[in-house]
Amino acid sequence: MMRTAHKIATATLFACLSTAAFADEVAKPDWATSKWGADDEIGAANTMTPERVKSAASLVTTGKVYSLGIIVGSDTPAFPPRSLSVTVLQPNQVSTKGLGDNAFTYNDDIFMGWLGIGPQIDGLGHAGVDHMYYNGHTDDEFAGAAGLSKLGLEKLPGLVGRGVMLDMAKHFGVDMVESGTPYTEEDIKAAAEAQGVTLGEGDVVLFNSNWMNLLDGENADPERFGATEPGLGVSGAEYLASLGVMAVGADTWGMEVVPAETEGEAFRAHQILQPENGIYILENMDTRELAQDGVHEFLFVLGQARIKGAVQMIINPIAIR
Repeated sequence: MMRTAHKIATATLFACLSTAAFADEVAKPDWATSKWGADDEIGAANTMTPERVKSAASLVTTGKVYSLGIIVGSDTPAFPPRSLSVTVLQPNQVSTKGLGDNAFTYNDDIFMGWLGIGPQIDGLGHAGVDHMYYNGHTDDEFAGAAGLSKLGLEKLPGLVGRGVMLDMAKHFGVDMVESGTPYTEEDIKAAAEAQGVTLGEGDVVLFNSNWMNLLDGENADPERFGATEPGLGVSGAEYLASLGVMAVGADTWGMEVVPAETEGEAFRAHQILQPENGIYILENMDTRELAQDGVHEFLFVLGQARIKGAVQMIINPIAIR
């Protein structure tokens, strides 16, 4: 009798565990399974094919280079509580003439701070939905304090492809787009048509609002810059995701509109792009010179530092006309 009861209890426990595991699997949303496979960790970077890279390279006509990264310092506005500092030292040289008979001296620097500050790329381990991230990974399984065990930016070889800049200040007919202005699907389609470009799979789409003028313009207001912003709206994010773009960036600290279109929501466009579609996000991109030159299509090149387990990275992408 006791042996039978033990068998029944064991079977019941196994059934409960199996049911729980099945329930967990069923509970995962459709987007939690990547179209690039269960083991994929680079998302939309899979659209970076040799054919697309060669096609993007053919866009170079003048050879003019545009630096899209802004200069970063301890006073750069950042999403709280992010900050940074740099300390320059002359290691073991304070009381010596340096190394060797030739008095070799050198400076080194120590960086202390957050990697998601200033011009940055958000890796696919950054934005999630209730602790679930790209390809169904949950933070308890991959987001350790010592670094990501999956989705780290070291997995990304870089981003090279066709860049498209949509001048939203021109689209709205203003010097600088007002904060709280969302870029909707209709806005994006209208701006692209008026500015003579099409959007497609594998593109890197950048938005210009002239918001950067709040950092270094005649009426600079860093506090306002970091408090709110115009940016990508929900329908715009869904539209770009449906096209299969590789990355989306803007000249603002958070890329998407703040405050959100729907009261109570926070960074919904991040969720649509990253965990749900594996699309990279680029923030604080200085697109003003592209806008001034009327450049809407170019070769985009980004090679980020491949620090193991990193979520984000300070970057300086290059647009080549």
